[in-house]
Amino acid sequence: MVDADGSGRKLRILLDGTPLLGARTGIGRYTAALAEELASMPGMDVTALAFTLRGWRTLRGVLPHGVRARGLPVPARALRAAWLRTSAPPVELLAGRAAVLHATNFVLAPTIFARGVLTVHDLDFLDSPEELPAGERDLPELVRRSAGRAAVVCTPTSAVAEVVTERLGVPQERIVVTPLGVDAAWFAARHPTSALRSALGIPKEYLLFVGADGPRKGLSTLLAAHAARPELPPLVIAGPAAADPPGSTDRVIRTGYLPEVDLRRVVAGASALVLPSRNEGFGLPVLEALACGVPVVCSDVPALREVAGGQAVLAPVGDVEALGAALVQALDSPSDTATLTARRDHAADFSWRRCAEATAAAYRRAAG
Repeated sequence: MVDADGSGRKLRILLDGTPLLGARTGIGRYTAALAEELASMPGMDVTALAFTLRGWRTLRGVLPHGVRARGLPVPARALRAAWLRTSAPPVELLAGRAAVLHATNFVLAPTIFARGVLTVHDLDFLDSPEELPAGERDLPELVRRSAGRAAVVCTPTSAVAEVVTERLGVPQERIVVTPLGVDAAWFAARHPTSALRSALGIPKEYLLFVGADGPRKGLSTLLAAHAARPELPPLVIAGPAAADPPGSTDRVIRTGYLPEVDLRRVVAGASALVLPSRNEGFGLPVLEALACGVPVVCSDVPALREVAGGQAVLAPVGDVEALGAALVQALDSPSDTATLTARRDHAADFSWRRCAEATAAAYRRAAG
């Protein structure tokens, strides 16, 4: 087997697999799909790392065949504190030598020999650091340091690439855009069964919001727009809440976090999916809904315009009246075969294989 640099050696990659532990967020799903694709690519020798004292042993059970697991039984908070002050400890002291270290979740550890590849998913937190959890308040400075030491920065959209250049000073030639993908299962997703609807307490017709209940996601705007238009179907909110919210009502139903097999059915059965975020780096729920043929309403922000590709109804950020009108428009949108095909064809342009190939190109560029 010959690797891309023409030698007979594989390119040894250390991949931050910490996002694979616990309930999968969007970054966790990205990391899982990337690891699976990299495992099947010739010339890649991938080891996933878990930067955490607790639970790192479970990493082996969530990785695809061909990707090794390495736990680093060191408290993540202690490592982050050290990396804020110094370039120690370098990751090779904990995980061995490699050609490339890929930080999948914003923070790139210092290295001795390995070249760094950093994925920056978005930079909303630079403008709203007060919204970060107490244990994450050091993230802006860590990301700035990480961008400075990275040989290559990956971003999910060209919109984020522009912001990385503007806010972090990373030149465009050091950035590789690696758009996320849609699992094939989304294109065959079926509506929720009556048993699942009963278990979750959701009706046959509903609007759907998918995501964490944080200020960035614009849920307060959506709730206000929904309340102002009683003719709209009930609103289902799927995802963890930022605080202890009031219980479900006839008009607003909270399902909490859903495993992906259930989430696919809930998305496929929605009358429309709504993503009213003030900022996004990619907006994976938009593509997943389009793969199901479901109408989408989202904020008119650069990354969502880029990802939706003309297949969504856009509304200005924070505009309650405009969002309500957009929801009505989406519900009245055509449901003919041509419209459904256009949505699915657009989503099909995004695959995890293409994401992995672009990322592998970033590894090769970093390794020189």
